[in-house]
Amino acid sequence: MKFLRMKYLLIIGFIILSTCNSIYSQVNELYDYDVEKRIKELNITLQKTSKPIANYLNAVQTGNLVFLSGKGPRDKDGNLITGKLGKDLTVEQGYVAARLVAITQLSALKEQIGDLNKVEKIVKVFGMVNAESDFTNHPEVINGFSDLMVEVFGERGKHARAAVGMGSLPRNIACEIDMVVQIKE
Repeated sequence: MKFLRMKYLLIIGFIILSTCNSIYSQVNELYDYDVEKRIKELNITLQKTSKPIANYLNAVQTGNLVFLSGKGPRDKDGNLITGKLGKDLTVEQGYVAARLVAITQLSALKEQIGDLNKVEKIVKVFGMVNAESDFTNHPEVINGFSDLMVEVFGERGKHARAAVGMGSLPRNIACEIDMVVQIKE
């Protein structure tokens, strides 16, 4: 009888160990590199984000979702990148501006969650382009943001997205982008 109990306990232990190894392997497949190191490899410097000057927050977390407020592009000196696409800025300049917004959003996200390795998925991106009425290359501009998310997070960086034109944006910024991120709880 004791032998049978030991045999069953060993079998149950083996099943539990196998299940844990399977779960551990799945987690490692999702996180096969360090996101923070990847950011450094891309020569990206995250900076402290400024506090909002109005009655809102940079980020709000509910459950495992983080909603990040819209941000505009700033150059390395902190100056806003302004102008209308199709008039003052080229598509290439807009792409760079959107990429800078991505870096600002990564900074805000890191401040909110502490470790970017917690990101399971960039869920949704809403990109607004300050554009002339006949400008139609909004997606090419917002690709600057989307491409950086994929460079940093790999497949986890691919997201649902809108890229739309606006007649104006606050302070005449070239673009404004917000996003929703799923994180590991």
